[in-house]
Amino acid sequence: MRVNSKNILIQMKDVSFAYHKHAVLQDVCLNVFEKDYLAIIGPNGGGKTTLLKLILGLLKPDKGSIYVKGQTPQKASHFIGYVPQERYINRQFPISVLDIVLIGSLLPRKHIFSQRNRNKQKAQTILEQLRLSEYAHRNMRSLSGGQRQRVYIARALMTDPDILLLDEPTTGIDSKSQVEFYQLLEHLNNSLTIVMVSHDMTAISRHVKSVACVNRSVYYHDQSEISESTIQCMYPDEMTNECPIELIAHGMPHRVLKNHDH
Repeated sequence: MRVNSKNILIQMKDVSFAYHKHAVLQDVCLNVFEKDYLAIIGPNGGGKTTLLKLILGLLKPDKGSIYVKGQTPQKASHFIGYVPQERYINRQFPISVLDIVLIGSLLPRKHIFSQRNRNKQKAQTILEQLRLSEYAHRNMRSLSGGQRQRVYIARALMTDPDILLLDEPTTGIDSKSQVEFYQLLEHLNNSLTIVMVSHDMTAISRHVKSVACVNRSVYYHDQSEISESTIQCMYPDEMTNECPIELIAHGMPHRVLKNHDH
């Protein structure tokens, strides 16, 4: 684990978690620092989404400790914005863009009416910042994949979070929209810590600052460099005696890093 003078926003120490006695994560130690842009990679079923849910406090570890800004995830939920995988969202539900963003407001019931106008103004401001104001009253079903993802980020920003968690946010988005999406994340990273589950090797090579390989255990690199061990973490079943970079990275800029230190 790197030594860094910046604040540690997320700290996981000796964390283990199992579903019905099936170990998913084991003895995980991970620090996420202020203004980091961390990519979480790994094979399907390796524990990436589970890791996010533990940070969010949606799951509790069987062993170990998790702190977000020095508090338990349950108490620190207002510090975190979350963009889940879109496959878990009902795209057919008839709701406007503005209403989706307003759902991100965390308000006690007694304050709903007194702060409704303030929240609406805030939502409109965020939509304008994300270049979505012209879509505010459109149905979500009419938007492209890239536009919908920006709307979900707008919703996540309604609580003024310090940390933004994203779970495979570019799945199903065309290449042009992906470029715009990553440009948005780079801009947000000026003020937010970003943790993103991704299979996108281009994003890892070009945009993120650090990488955590999750495959039951977690291997951490404090640079965004693509290595043989990084590829093996993501595609353990596809590895051959050939150069692993050649399996997926021809035509893509990449850098090589030393093997994992557990």
